Amino acid sequence: MSPAFDPRPPTRLAALVARFDSLTARTVLVVLLGIGVVHLVSLWTYQISLDREVALSSDARLADRLLAIKRAVMRVPPTEREAVAHDLSGGPVDAHWSLTEHAMSGGGDASRWENLGRRLREVLPELAEDGLVIGAHRRGADDPHLALVSMRLPDQSWVNVGLVAPPVRAAGSHGTLLSTSLMALGALLVSVLLVGWLTRPLSLFADAAKGFYRTRSVTPLPESGPREVRDLAAAFNDMQKRIASLIDDRTQALAAVSHDLKTPITRLRFRIEDLTDPTRAAIAADLDDMERMIDQTLAYLRGERADEEIRSVDLVAILQTIADDFTDRGRPIELGGLPSAVIAGRHLALKRAFGNLVENAVKYAGSVEVAVAREGDRFLVSIRDDGPGIAPADVDRAMAPFVRLEPSRNQSTGGFGLGLPIARAIVEGHGGMLSLGERPGGGLAVTVALPEGGPRG
Repeated sequence: MSPAFDPRPPTRLAALVARFDSLTARTVLVVLLGIGVVHLVSLWTYQISLDREVALSSDARLADRLLAIKRAVMRVPPTEREAVAHDLSGGPVDAHWSLTEHAMSGGGDASRWENLGRRLREVLPELAEDGLVIGAHRRGADDPHLALVSMRLPDQSWVNVGLVAPPVRAAGSHGTLLSTSLMALGALLVSVLLVGWLTRPLSLFADAAKGFYRTRSVTPLPESGPREVRDLAAAFNDMQKRIASLIDDRTQALAAVSHDLKTPITRLRFRIEDLTDPTRAAIAADLDDMERMIDQTLAYLRGERADEEIRSVDLVAILQTIADDFTDRGRPIELGGLPSAVIAGRHLALKRAFGNLVENAVKYAGSVEVAVAREGDRFLVSIRDDGPGIAPADVDRAMAPFVRLEPSRNQSTGGFGLGLPIARAIVEGHGGMLSLGERPGGGLAVTVALPEGGPRG
């Protein structure tokens, strides 16, 4: 059975997924996501390393400045030390001299100055034990933004240097955004060019396959490009030749079979003319059944193509012709929906397919309704009847060749089991789908979806 289709319009999610249903779009998406993730991770690690280096460099410069302040203050008389400390202050550094330390260990931001303390003890070993105190001011211990460094001088007096952490300025994001955008644009262009170059042979293969299906003429592909593409082109050309040869052999075989089978039937028809009724009528009916069976079997084996060219056909006109034919036989068909539905297809093949479907409906139902509707770029033809329908478990069997769901072997109702398979082969050959379902209120609903553009490959 052909895959069922959903008659409802596609959702937004399905439409979004369909946009990425190409090798180019998927490759671009993967490349952009990969480069974006790698770029963001690299920026994050670089920023962490840069902040660490900046902090270490800043602590080293600050330690050198504190060392210079301590040495300058200790070299002048006590009466001048406060003035010298004041002169050396500036920016985030505010130095004072006193007889006692003003710093108190700990504080809300003590961890900020741990590297500074290690640096000072490295350059001033005499401060290693209790000669250095870094923490909050004794009179402002609740202020986490102010840190005080108290360094003891040889005469047991202290240089107290107040430190204010400079405000952290957020790094500008314009450079990062610009670099990321340029990288993404470059990756996008390279991906499109690369995938287009790689997928161009695939497009040629698809066009050649469609052309071979439509015209049945072999058009060799150029065996050029990378080694894999050359091997694929050579295999494709060989496949075309083999398929064309098989089609020619099958056509000749079918023509011979048709002639060889129908010739004896024709001779039998002449011979029964001398027979008396009702024997002659019974034999003639059997010969008619044999001829119909041969015609349907050959039509199934021949497939939907035959030698008919693809041209513009109106589905509504075909269905109207079929409806008029059954109306003339006393079985009116109700036809509704669109006034016209033009597609690219094979007129006789489509007429045979819809004729089989309508004939099946007429055999088992009292009334048959046919409607034509449009959905996007395809036309939907629904054929509904009020007959017994087909059980869901038997749908697959109904699509198989030579299978009759009707229990009796009456040819007037059961047929030869080829009507649906032939119709499905023709519909699928036109790029469409055929599905069987239940009609609301009982009966069978056959839905045929055909693309406006006709066969796609």
